[in-house]
Amino acid sequence: MKTTQEHNERIAKLTFGSVYPHYVTKVTKKGRTEAELTRVIEWLTGFDKSMQQKLIDEKVSFEEFFKRANLNPNAHLIKGMICGYRIEEIDNELTRQVRYLDKLVDELAKGKNMETILRNP
Repeated sequence: MKTTQEHNERIAKLTFGSVYPHYVTKVTKKGRTEAELTRVIEWLTGFDKSMQQKLIDEKVSFEEFFKRANLNPNAHLIKGMICGYRIEEIDNELTRQVRYLDKLVDELAKGKNMETILRNP
């Protein structure tokens, strides 16, 4: 079994571009669009469609991806379980940020409306 440190290091080294196609597949299989996915990622990170593509082309790691991100001030409102972990209890900041993204993609795939996903008051 991997230690938490090993798990965090593995996540940090993953490239955004290697995971992005899985996000697209997950949401489109459930009837959502890549444009909606782009919007969700932009809400969380501040990266518009062209910047997301640039980061994919640069093969940036999640560590670099989130270093460059301008995280939405309402990201802390993303709570709940993802991959067996309660997001708000994840100590490692980068791992928590990646899980924020995973949770938003999950909510999109599950058919939640955009206002709920984007934590609009």
